[in-house]
Amino acid sequence: MALIKQLLGITPTIGKDCFLADNATIIGDVVMGDECSIWFNTVLRGDVNSIRIGNRVNIQDGSVLHTLYQKSTIEIGDDVSIGHNVTIHGAKIHNLALIGMGAVVMDDAEVGEGALVAAGSVVLSKTKIGPNELWGGAPAKFIKMVDPAQSREINQKIARNYLMYSKWYEEE
Repeated sequence: MALIKQLLGITPTIGKDCFLADNATIIGDVVMGDECSIWFNTVLRGDVNSIRIGNRVNIQDGSVLHTLYQKSTIEIGDDVSIGHNVTIHGAKIHNLALIGMGAVVMDDAEVGEGALVAAGSVVLSKTKIGPNELWGGAPAKFIKMVDPAQSREINQKIARNYLMYSKWYEEE
């Protein structure tokens, strides 16, 4: 069973039909929408500021979400996929965005709707990634625009797939 820990009088709020892996850790000021999945060894640490997560968000294995004390927060929109071993520190991720495996997104960065951050990228603090842009590298730089319909289709498919995968664990 996932560790859901109250801290400083604040208990995480988990939406309906969410999957929380057995060793996921969710602490403090975290509010999660419906049909989300938080995978193995993932940490959502809302101890020093807030983490807000929309609907149908999947945060994959080994990811860490944290913020700066009294400075940055995390906001994640709907139908967002956060790949394996991603670090998000005080950033805003808009609807239908995809953050690739092993990426780092730093404080006050913003990832636009339908945008893609390539695996292994480092999005520096205060970087603004526009809608439907593909960024990659360390530090991450603009690579190209992606077709909005294609981005939407791919990102919604991934979100639906992770919802399906999470249902497999209900049967065990």
